[in-house]
Amino acid sequence: MKHAYLILAHNEPELLSLLVERLDDVRNDIYIHFDRKLSILPDIKTQHAGLYILKDRVDVRWADVSMLEAEYKLFHAVVDSGCQYSHHHLISGVDLPLKNQDYIHSFFAQHQGKEFVGLHQRPMNSHADRALHYWHPFTRSFRGSGCVFAIKRILRYLVVQTQVLLGIRRNTTIPFHKGGQWVSITRGLIDYLLEQEERAFTIFSRTFGADEYFVPTLIWDTPFMERLFDATDESRGAMRYIGWRADGQLIDFTPQDLPALQQTEYLFARKFNSRDKVFLQEILALSTP
Repeated sequence: MKHAYLILAHNEPELLSLLVERLDDVRNDIYIHFDRKLSILPDIKTQHAGLYILKDRVDVRWADVSMLEAEYKLFHAVVDSGCQYSHHHLISGVDLPLKNQDYIHSFFAQHQGKEFVGLHQRPMNSHADRALHYWHPFTRSFRGSGCVFAIKRILRYLVVQTQVLLGIRRNTTIPFHKGGQWVSITRGLIDYLLEQEERAFTIFSRTFGADEYFVPTLIWDTPFMERLFDATDESRGAMRYIGWRADGQLIDFTPQDLPALQQTEYLFARKFNSRDKVFLQEILALSTP
């Protein structure tokens, strides 16, 4: 059965082209959501894989629920296509596969029906409580610069603090769980997430960092938990090698990371940039047939 790659792209067109080249296989279909902030879209073509560029695009903002909106656009596009896929791989335009397509298809054939969702293993902390249980204004401006951004940041802090002082809380009956945004899931789980779409936006609208809680929270205490590939290891659970620093910041991989990327069992890695061409070619060699 074919695979679907669902790509959220917002920059690095050269890297995106390399990614699509590596996914360009007759056994794959590729769906791309380009951030609406992009006025000129890169010229992406395939020779073997089906390619679908979404026309209905979202202006995606960091840590905002607009990230979920873009993901749902991709989920709807897959269902509307009428095609059936073994797995749907949600990746970004700055990710790259670490294995070739023969290996990836063989791996998922061996784990048919499994859901690849990484679950965070640490207890929820006060940051998560503040992010999810209070109304946050100006959620489209969690990142920025200048006077207007500074004013919004101050106002957001004051609004949240007022809720804390008054004991105003939301989502009090929701057992939140954290995990990775980037998943490889079956059509069954896609359909379930679409059934939960209205509820998802009710829960996560005006929160902070919804993309990290979205899938784990919605599947908790459902039969999908029994189908997880690995519920004890966040990285292995999604089969993704992600460049997290010790302080929780996401960084680009560099040549110093090459040995680890060569030796890992994981199928995909994030994130990269197009600056070091030699390093990129070494990474691309890992997924060469």
